[in-house]
Amino acid sequence: MLVTISKRLSDIIDALPLKEGMRVLEIGCGPGSAAREVNKRIGKSGYILAIDRSAKAIQQAIANSQAEIALGNLDFQQVAIEQFALPSGQPLFDLVFAVRVGALDGRHPEAGKLAIQQIREILKRDGSLFIDGTEYNLS
Repeated sequence: MLVTISKRLSDIIDALPLKEGMRVLEIGCGPGSAAREVNKRIGKSGYILAIDRSAKAIQQAIANSQAEIALGNLDFQQVAIEQFALPSGQPLFDLVFAVRVGALDGRHPEAGKLAIQQIREILKRDGSLFIDGTEYNLS
């Protein structure tokens, strides 16, 4: 099934400083459109993990991404960013991005505090955080 992305989402992805081989986390991936596009841009040596708190969204993302998942550099996980933790021994992320995620866009300030704490734990010191297309400095 061919799934296209909106111009707004495409513009946000175009603005991300993506490079071959990056490790990327997408927060609030929905049906996985942005994750698949980012996956194309970071190449076979890159890796993207896309998370969403919604089981239905993750089911859709997995169903729409079988070819990419089979290559081993795109994964999906059902978890809220507030509860997300990297498994022991996993490398930190180079870039984290989110689009229209309530915990990160001010709609849920308490969840936002927890989300930022978790992002600090999983993002490289020189890594980048983008929320709705804007870069944020966590230092």
